[in-house]
Amino acid sequence: MKTRRFLAALLCLAAILACCAAQSLTQSAEETRTADAAAETGRLLADLARAAEDPRAGDEQLIEKDLRAIRALNSEQYEIASAVAGHWQRVFLDPDYRLCLYDGGERAEALTSRGVPRGAAHAVVVLGYELKNGEMQPELKGRCEAGAAVARSYPAAIVVCSGGATGPNNPDKHTEAGLMRDYLVEVCGLDPERIYIDERAMTTEDNAVNTFRILQEKGVHTMTIVTSAYHQRWAEAVYNALAAVYSRQRGYSLSLESGFSYDVEPSVEAYRHGARIAASQIAGILGIPRDALRESPAEG
Repeated sequence: MKTRRFLAALLCLAAILACCAAQSLTQSAEETRTADAAAETGRLLADLARAAEDPRAGDEQLIEKDLRAIRALNSEQYEIASAVAGHWQRVFLDPDYRLCLYDGGERAEALTSRGVPRGAAHAVVVLGYELKNGEMQPELKGRCEAGAAVARSYPAAIVVCSGGATGPNNPDKHTEAGLMRDYLVEVCGLDPERIYIDERAMTTEDNAVNTFRILQEKGVHTMTIVTSAYHQRWAEAVYNALAAVYSRQRGYSLSLESGFSYDVEPSVEAYRHGARIAASQIAGILGIPRDALRESPAEG
């Protein structure tokens, strides 16, 4: 009797160990597939950036190849990557894509004709620009004036300003967002009760992550991004990538309905390479190591 019980216990233990081993193998295989999908997503982002900077015949087929590789490995990453690629192709790769430019008027007439939703579920997101000696530069004032024009055209929408304590020689740690709020109230005449600020962002990636928290808290589901013309595509790509993540992983829907641009020539050379910087920041949002961004090998 004792022998039979001992043998039964051994068989039970063996079954448990076999089950644990099978689970461990399954988990290990899934982790490998997830890592491989992340690497393929890095390749996709690199190919998207290169296609924006140096368009070539076959770019569309290469992007589709990248997406098929991701889909074969991880369905969630594929859905997000597909959303990222679809928007990227529209704003960076479509030669017919046109920015909506601020014309200096009191209202954003060029924007209202596009059918952007009205109401309290819409937000005007104004992105900051580096301070100089702790003060706003003309470009940041121009972004604020463009944002104020949108806000006047959409009086029920909230306004979100994003930008931290940037620039050299800023001993009092003035923030872009704090100064933007003051400018919008004191110079542009907006109601301060409409304005929410993020004073921590130091990059466009930070802008997106920090403002999304505000937008979700306020029940916003559509937005207009206001920034400089040379920065618009970059900002839209980053915000749309985060929107795809929130939609798939958190069940929160937030769509970019439009951009509105203050038209100015870039004053920082690096901004001329906005597509590659945008791809790197999207990698950060997706949790992909930035060194995973590598182009596909040349086709033979």
